[in-house]
Amino acid sequence: MQVQNLPTITGRYWGAILAASMCGANTGDFLARNLHLGHTRGLLPLAVLFSVILWAERRAKLTTEAYYWFAIIVVRTAATNLADLATRDFKLPYSVVEFWLTALLISILLVGRWRSRSSAIGTRSLRRRGSNLPATDTTYWLAMLTAGTLGTAGGDFIARIGGLGFGSLVLGGIYGIILLAPTGIGGMSTARYWSTIVAARTAGTTMGDLVARHLGLSVSTAGTGLLLVSIVMLWRNKSAVVVDEG
Repeated sequence: MQVQNLPTITGRYWGAILAASMCGANTGDFLARNLHLGHTRGLLPLAVLFSVILWAERRAKLTTEAYYWFAIIVVRTAATNLADLATRDFKLPYSVVEFWLTALLISILLVGRWRSRSSAIGTRSLRRRGSNLPATDTTYWLAMLTAGTLGTAGGDFIARIGGLGFGSLVLGGIYGIILLAPTGIGGMSTARYWSTIVAARTAGTTMGDLVARHLGLSVSTAGTGLLLVSIVMLWRNKSAVVVDEG
């Protein structure tokens, strides 16, 4: 994506990521249940929609973060369906799913690190132009999809053990601790960034499901989507963080 269309990493960014995680958990369930697409038939339309978003963003003359957040929601929706496909349709153990997804995420990030170091055009050149996100290339979106799937499986596992209310409280607390700990919002390595993304996806899964249980899936989907829009539009940035990929 073009640097001018990317958000900066601040408290606002992490608030929006959590809201997007809640919304994506709901939209994934909405496609599977309310639209009766199951956990597989919605994946191809989501892939097409994601491609259209990236195509439109590359040709856009208007500077806006909307493309990034639309892409995040689409990827998060697909991740919800992939996790449910593995754990519910295929009935794979949560431990197996989480182990292999963690290994896959680490592998993707290692490949991305090698590519950024061997390429003349990498993240460091983007930083000089003002970006503080990791390069939003193919590796980034594959990592985002994998992290979302891992977070969904983790959130469902915690909810199964302790219930949605307990899971939301505990996972939300863990997410807050990660952000407020030293070198959290104020400075972040690549490993820390992606660990926080997984934590947001895990907490967002239980929170989104909890809201859906009390308000209904349709209302929850609309409400969490409105929450994301409100954060992006009304929360003003004050400072930014640079993700160190070295």
